Parts: sequence; C-alpha cells; structure tokens
Amino acid sequence: MEFSCKNFKVGNCEGEKVVDGETMPLVLQPPVANKSDLESLLLALKNNKHWLEQMIIKNSAVLLRGYDVKNAEDFNEIVEACGWEDIRYVGPAPRTHIYKRVWTANEGPLSEFIYYHHEMVLIKEYPKKVILFCEIPPPEGGETPFVPSFKVTERMVEEFPEEVKQMEEKGLKYSFTARSTKNDNSSMRGRGWEDAFGTSNPKEAERRANALGMDMEWLPDGGVKTILGPRNLTKVFEQRKGRRMWFNTVVGMYGKELSSAMMADGTEIPKHVVKRCEEIIEEESIQFKWEKGDVVFFDNYALLHGRRPSLPPRKVLVATCK
Repeated sequence: MEFSCKNFKVGNCEGEKVVDGETMPLVLQPPVANKSDLESLLLALKNNKHWLEQMIIKNSAVLLRGYDVKNAEDFNEIVEACGWEDIRYVGPAPRTHIYKRVWTANEGPLSEFIYYHHEMVLIKEYPKKVILFCEIPPPEGGETPFVPSFKVTERMVEEFPEEVKQMEEKGLKYSFTARSTKNDNSSMRGRGWEDAFGTSNPKEAERRANALGMDMEWLPDGGVKTILGPRNLTKVFEQRKGRRMWFNTVVGMYGKELSSAMMADGTEIPKHVVKRCEEIIEEESIQFKWEKGDVVFFDNYALLHGRRPSLPPRKVLVATCK
C-alpha cells in the first residue's frame, strides 16, 4: 500500500516514536491550508477509505490534526464517513451516550490513571478500531498513552520464557465485581450491571453475559461477580506481520479490590512477573499532547491504551468499530 496520499499531508507530533520502522502515531494533516474544513476532511476520508484502513494497520495509530472538528456531531460524521460498522461498548467504565455513535470516554475521576488495555479484550467480540476525539484538551496531563502490544510480548518472552509458556498453555481466568445496579462515576470501574448489560432484568442480564462469554454470581447486596475464562495470553491477527500481541488484561486486573487475574486452573501468577510486566508496558508507551479537534484512530488489535491523570476540564469522546 502506497504511503503517500494527495488528500493528506504527513506531519509530526511531539512524542511520536518509530517502532519496527513505523511512525506511531502517523500524523495526517490538511494538504493545503484551505482544506482544513470538515467538508474537505469528510470527502478525503470517503475517497480514501481503504488507504486509511491500511495506514491504521501499518502504523497502529493515525492522528488527524489541524482540521476544524468542533463537536460530537462533527465527530460522528467522521466516524460514519469511514464506513465501519458500530460495536456497542461492554465493560466496567461509566460512559454516557452523546450522539448517534458517539459516547464519552471513561467518566471516572480525572485524577486517576486508567491502566493500559485493549478495548473489550475479555469479550468474545471486541472492536477492531477505537476512535477518539478531543473536544476540550486538558490544561495539564490527560494524555492517552498507547503501547505496541507485540513489544510487550517480545520482552516478556525474553525475560520470563517459562512463565509466559505456562500462562499461554493454561490460559487465563479473570473476575470482576460490579457492586451495584447503578453507575458510580466516582470510580473508573463504577458501571452498574444494568447499564453494562442494557437491562434491569437479572435473568436477561445473565443471558446476555453468557452470550458474551461470562459467568455470573449474584451477590447479596445486589451486585454481581462476573467470571471470564479461559482467555488467551496473546493473539496473532492477520495483516500484522505475524506479531504476537499481549492481548490480555493481567496487569490491570491482578490483585485489585474488585478484580482478579490468574491462570485458568486457579494457579496464581507470580507477583514479580506481573510487576515487571507493568514496568515493561510503561517503558514501551507512546504519548502525544491532545489538541482541540484531534481525532485519533487506534488499531485495537495492535495497541494497548490508557489515560494519564489530568487537571479539568478534559473532554474526549469515543466511538468503537468492528
């Protein structure tokens, strides 16, 4: 696939890195100053759908910068211009529907770090792409760092070959507890089970959970514990150079108040292995400073992403696509 495209100019951003020969994120800007309006961008996207998709796969992250993208309505037009099918978010993060295919990103406290993850990594069907739009950039912090997942696998295999082999062979099992039926926006994982499963009927919630590959245990206080497993430690996806992606959420769920991660047979994962993995993920992270109107496309198969603590205000919206 040809790298250049007459409808976009390749730019740069502070924090970008070259990983295995590819710049992450690839910054795309208007080709000339008078092509920064939304209509010009939408036309460019519609005329280069296949090219853009190949760039997302090739570079894992593509950042549109310098365009006049103002609000959720504009962002939704960008998402729809790309032509990818929508996929509904399922997970613990509290979110609010804004407009058509657009939602708020995690509404948990800005003072907290949202740990790196592949979106909906534990569900049977997960997004191929995560698209983020910055409506209000934070005055300080609030970056959305991302990590080339294959680099984590490479380094973990190098440092812990036997432990990785064991986790790969046995598979992983996770648990997560939703304490309430209702959302609690004071927590990054405060989504209630009614919102998560789109129903207030426990039997229907259980049916939907089972369809997504979860078992449920109802708690006396009205909450629910979900159990997921076995799940893979790594995955290999087509068109991505045979790379083994660190496609799990061991570090994010291991030993937490509301969650756990272990091998599928109940064997504990050594604490020092999880700790070192956390360090490796941070060492491999990439981040840029949000600017108003930025739109970034993440290849969810290839990247873990998170959120740095931030001063308010910060408004980043999200759409997820198959």
